[in-house]
Amino acid sequence: MARRPRPPAEERTSYPAPSLSPQHLLALLRSTVPPIHPAGRPFIAAGLAAASTGILGQAATGRDLRWLRRTGLLAAGACAGFFRHPSRVSPTRPGAIVAPADGVICVIDSAAPPAELSMGAAPLPRVSIFLSIFDVHVQRSPVSGEVIAVQHRPGRFGSADLPSASVDNERTSVRIRTPSGSQVSEVIVVQIAGLVARRIVCDAHVGDKLSIGDTYGLIRFGSRLDTYLPPGAEPVVRVGQRAIAGETVLAELP
Repeated sequence: MARRPRPPAEERTSYPAPSLSPQHLLALLRSTVPPIHPAGRPFIAAGLAAASTGILGQAATGRDLRWLRRTGLLAAGACAGFFRHPSRVSPTRPGAIVAPADGVICVIDSAAPPAELSMGAAPLPRVSIFLSIFDVHVQRSPVSGEVIAVQHRPGRFGSADLPSASVDNERTSVRIRTPSGSQVSEVIVVQIAGLVARRIVCDAHVGDKLSIGDTYGLIRFGSRLDTYLPPGAEPVVRVGQRAIAGETVLAELP
């Protein structure tokens, strides 16, 4: 097969070498490695402190403390992965209700909203997401709107993938009022503690104005999120589907 002739040297196009400035490398690192949620920093610091103790203790005493160094580094790395806080791009079209958490959709049904919100017993469409310890555990607002109620209720710490978890487990409920065309709708998102997750962090307060996809809380080490939709809203997801917080559309406002 005949080879394609090479162009003369004077016709060849030369391109400058890619820039590897410190600013470029830092930007590349930030786009590759997600930041850490502030709630995770004490846990990471504790792991690094244990690793440092092992290093300094072995140097000072001569004892073999590799196990402490390795355990500390492993714990710090695991916590850094658990508390990662990646950026997300939320839809901009009006009426979208997005997933408040990463995980697998485990239940789609209708149920009465949490009793502590005093909204009555009329059932509302509900979408539940189960978070394993490997999922991102930062929670995001499913809609844009105003927080009109935040209620915490103590409870059990049963397995979050069981149907009874929505009723029996410790939980924090956030009620958000959002405009829907010429009407006003309400969306409720409930953080539910699980068998391992025993600490709910909710940074939302009554009167806060949230934008869709805003971070508002975190549950430590495995949990569940229930989203109660307005009457007439139809879920557009299926059980078993993986959801991405702030991006996956669960339903449309009626």
